[in-house]
Amino acid sequence: MRKSILLILSSVLVYSSFSQDAAEPKSKFAFSGYLDSYYFANLNNPASRNNLGASGTARAFDQISGSFGIGLVQTKVTYTSGKTDAVVDLTFGPNADLGQYGNVIGPLGRGSSALAIKQAYFNWKPNDKLTLTAGQFGTHIGYEVIDAPINYNYSLSNLFNNGPFYHIGVKANVALSAKSSFMVGLVNNVDALYDNNRAKALIGQIYFAPVAGWNVYVNGITSNEAAADVDGSNIEGASYSLLDLTTSYQMKKLLVGLNAAVGSQDVDGKSGKKGWSGLALYTNYAVSDKFSLGARYETFDNSEAIRGLIDKDGNGIIMNSFTITTTFTCGDGNLLLKPEFRVDTADKNFFNGEKADIFDKKSQSTLGMAMIYKF
Repeated sequence: MRKSILLILSSVLVYSSFSQDAAEPKSKFAFSGYLDSYYFANLNNPASRNNLGASGTARAFDQISGSFGIGLVQTKVTYTSGKTDAVVDLTFGPNADLGQYGNVIGPLGRGSSALAIKQAYFNWKPNDKLTLTAGQFGTHIGYEVIDAPINYNYSLSNLFNNGPFYHIGVKANVALSAKSSFMVGLVNNVDALYDNNRAKALIGQIYFAPVAGWNVYVNGITSNEAAADVDGSNIEGASYSLLDLTTSYQMKKLLVGLNAAVGSQDVDGKSGKKGWSGLALYTNYAVSDKFSLGARYETFDNSEAIRGLIDKDGNGIIMNSFTITTTFTCGDGNLLLKPEFRVDTADKNFFNGEKADIFDKKSQSTLGMAMIYKF
């Protein structure tokens, strides 16, 4: 009789335990990523065989012309458990350094590497309205991202190329409603693994959706970029600030987007602030589930020579760019083929032709295709 009672109790306990486990949220891993390759011909036929112009910064990732190139291999692992989750996002390949400059540590110290940490952060959601994040995370600023499958155009804009790319620190996102939220955070200085002084940058974002299909993001960052003395003092000046507007409106098959940014920087705390600005317009029309057509027009004003786009004499330039990209989605949606044509035109001689190191052209055109596989 006692054995029978014990067996019954054991069965009840086992069933109860199983039922509780089944009711509790399961922890789970998710694995995703992509890889991309490209070929672009530069119609200037430059002797240097690149698309970079006099400053060496005219293109973000698709820098080589007349040669097949590998872009990025991304591997992203997400672990979710109840109200917390963690993300480890690694990139490999030639563009890993370019997308994460300032965060490249080789086995012998700082230097070039085929591996970079794109993101490494964790979230805690105490309730449905608040998300707290700590670690390294992609920037909230701008319309385009590093991830090639997400962008409509393969080549990236000058607004993207002038950063920032990522932040290291903490932030809090508060959902006010299904149509509005805001974010604030404290991070290290711009695009750097370690801060170069004790001051911290302030980041922020306001999001709202005026009507269905229309999303608006107002983004900002302000930072002290001065290199401190050994004891951490003397960090006056060298201020950096950027205000960014990103918005898109989806109208059935047509998407229209806009990115506008205004920035300023005082490099040494003595020279005074100099500014830059940019505006990019985007359209993408989904002809079918397998084919879409996208275009981007951008103007970027670096006439005060505070950012990377400068001519061979160090003078700032104004760059206008037009890009048209078609996207063919193949197979089960994993393979993307993107033929693309781009024209860049500067207000000064900036690009070179068949003569090496002779930057005597104001424009260049590139034609090619990117191949992207996502999983």
